[in-house]
Amino acid sequence: MVVRFPSDPSGGEHGDARSDEGGVTGGEHLAPVTPLRRPTAPRDGGERSPRHPAGTGRASTTAGPEPAGEIVELPGSTRWNNTWGDDGRPATSQSEARALPPEPEDDEADRQSKKVSAVTIRQLARRGMSRWELEQVLLKREIEPEVFGPELDRLETLGVIDDASLAVSLAFTQHSRKGLGRSSIEQDLKRRHIDPELIEIALADIADEDELERATELAVKRIGQLSSYDEETARRRLHGFLARKGYSSSIVRQAMDAAFASRRRGGVRFQ
Repeated sequence: MVVRFPSDPSGGEHGDARSDEGGVTGGEHLAPVTPLRRPTAPRDGGERSPRHPAGTGRASTTAGPEPAGEIVELPGSTRWNNTWGDDGRPATSQSEARALPPEPEDDEADRQSKKVSAVTIRQLARRGMSRWELEQVLLKREIEPEVFGPELDRLETLGVIDDASLAVSLAFTQHSRKGLGRSSIEQDLKRRHIDPELIEIALADIADEDELERATELAVKRIGQLSSYDEETARRRLHGFLARKGYSSSIVRQAMDAAFASRRRGGVRFQ
């Protein structure tokens, strides 16, 4: 900024057209200009010495270093966003933080759920097991019901756990291979806590004729081992054998009669 003032204190209008050494018109002089700064309060909270002492028109030459000026926010301006945090990592805004996926609340429950699935599949690979039997295994592993319950429900929906198919398979195997009657098969399925309706459906596949045929085969095979006993003792032992296999009294009587008749025809005698 340049301030011009007349050189003649009387205010006369003598404007000689002469120039001084700096090339300025002789009728005018240039006044020195000092830039003005906005004073700020010192950071230490103490009193600040006046930069312009009273009675002087120029700045003090003994002033210390300029303090940092305060930040003034203008209307409509945007505050500067510190993209990088104090630790050198990018800062995350609140909106971005809300958009991030939530972390798992319970990692232990997720681990236990995977353990339930692994144990269940491993047990089923060894032999057929009902849901109740699997629950007992998991309880011995100290897994809580609220943890393995949903996982067993999921495996049951997928068909990995199927008590209906298990009941049919066990009924067929125990009848054809082990020679068990329907009574013993029913007791075994109940011991596995299979639903009674599923047990009834599985036993319906075993006809009376099939049960009599299987009981007769067992009686004929067993009577050969009783040749050293008299007929009454042999009958008593054979009856107990077939009854323990789960055959009804009518099936046992018919099977015994057929077995003794076949042995008489074959020349087997009882003392």
